[in-house]
Parts: sequence; C-alpha cells; structure tokens
Amino acid sequence: MAHIPNGATSQLALVTFRQALEAANTPSEAYDIEKWLYAPNFYSEYRYILGTRGRHPLICIGINPSTAEPDALDNTLKSVERIAHANGFDSFLMFNVYAQRATSPDDMEKVCNPLLHRENMEAFRYVLSISEHPAIWAAWGAIIEKREYLPECVRDMLLLGEAFGAQWYCAGAITKKGHPHHPLYLKKDAPLRPFDVKAYLEKLG
Repeated sequence: MAHIPNGATSQLALVTFRQALEAANTPSEAYDIEKWLYAPNFYSEYRYILGTRGRHPLICIGINPSTAEPDALDNTLKSVERIAHANGFDSFLMFNVYAQRATSPDDMEKVCNPLLHRENMEAFRYVLSISEHPAIWAAWGAIIEKREYLPECVRDMLLLGEAFGAQWYCAGAITKKGHPHHPLYLKKDAPLRPFDVKAYLEKLG
C-alpha cells in the first residue's frame, strides 16, 4: 500500500537519531540486525536509514522514504542494492534528503520541519562515518523540484560530505536541468560516475 502522511511531522514526538540507532543495534525478532540497519527500527511516519551492513557501503540519496522495510524492499531499493553490488560495494545504505515517509512526493509537507531535518543530518553524519572514504550516489531525479526546502537540505549534506572527504556519484542519464537519475529503470549493472553536486546546486540557484 502507498504511504500517505497522517499529518505534519511537527506534531510527532520524534525519536532522535541517536535513540533510533541504539534501538537499531538491539536484537530484534522482526529482522536480522546483523544484516540490516534500520532506524527507527519500526514502521513510522519517518525513516532515517534503511540498508545493509558492511565495510564498504554505497550511500544512496533519494528524496524521501516510502514503504520499504528490512526483508521487504520496494523496487527502488532492490535496484539500489543491485547497482551497489555491481559497482563493487558490499552493502548499501538508503538515505533521503528529507526523512518524512510519503509514497507520492506530492504528499510531502509543504514546510520543512527543522527538528526532523536536524535529526536526519545527524543520521547522515553517522552514515558518512561508517566508511573511510564515503561514496555517495545522488539519485533523486527531478523530484527535488517538489519542495523549495529540498535543495537547502542537500546543501547541508554537501557540507557534511566535505567534512568527511566524501565522493559524489551519479548513474544513468542526467536530465536537461542537471538532475541525477532516479534508481528505477536503470540497468542492474549501471556504472557510477563522478557527480559535481556543488556545481549542480549552484545551477539550481
């Protein structure tokens, strides 16, 4: 089923990322925590991270989460996992520019919740810290145009990435406006290539 937000995330009592990470590292009857990193570790109106554990993960950046969970990946995440392995990574971590769950980006909240964004950036900092040389796959497509706050969120991610020496990549064709291709409809062995996210953001204005 599609996920339609129940309301503004500002009305929620958010689980902080640190709380979510602690829970994600606690054994669960729902899924294998040795394989999966899932924070929060339960289905909710937002998601910080979903992916597999490894020493050399590919960090894939979408716009916002949908319904995927451990052992129940959607088609987008199945594609992400295949492309990560095809490019020599032992795992993948799905991250998002904004953490609110909404299957249709049109259902995302109109205004950025600064508390949710702050915790999402804490999650991003953690994701970057896992690898000695973080590899980030920009994979959000034209959906970034849906909300004015989304490019600003990516700018914060760029700064964090620079602090960790991260390298940005894309896969597939770039749109006429310069947006990186969404993971769906890419070949399972689509190669990654460098993506100048700083120049991209400057072009967006």
